[in-house]
Amino acid sequence: MWIRGTSLHAAFLTIIAVVWGCESGGQSSRKRPENEPVVASANATTAGRSTAPTAGKAEDWNDSQIQWMGYDEGLAAAKAQHKPVCLIFYTEWCPHCRNYRTVFQAPAVVEKARQFVMIRLDKDKNRALSAKYAPDGEYIPRTLFLASDGTIDDSIHAPREQYRYFYDEGNPGSLLAGMDEALRKLR
Repeated sequence: MWIRGTSLHAAFLTIIAVVWGCESGGQSSRKRPENEPVVASANATTAGRSTAPTAGKAEDWNDSQIQWMGYDEGLAAAKAQHKPVCLIFYTEWCPHCRNYRTVFQAPAVVEKARQFVMIRLDKDKNRALSAKYAPDGEYIPRTLFLASDGTIDDSIHAPREQYRYFYDEGNPGSLLAGMDEALRKLR
């Protein structure tokens, strides 16, 4: 099958990821529960993928209303503006990430995001940073809150025992609660 805008190799890997439940390389045939994030291995491929945000395309994280930044640019802005950071790791191929990006369409999230420096990084293209910011694993999507100096506050997380930085992908209330807690603690 040929998918417009991608190589045959990338299309094949996408199909494999879907068939194997989005676990990289089909290493596990275990059925992942709906409320569990995708746990990708370190050898996931990035063939044919772009790192630039793509407003208006299928990967839209509300780029028109939320000012997403890269890592270095975002940390510099956080330090200069004395704002906390909302750091999100995702991948283009992850179904939970596709669901989670819709949370950023909610007007309350857009409004609250103005009080943060918003950084969104593709885990596959930022492996070293993903490993650095993985207090309980490198699953995706993963949302962390950082002080303006880039330090993680690992006490701010979703209300769950496992995959603590995996916020509800279908309800903005979970992320908004995390944002409120970050504003109280990190300002």
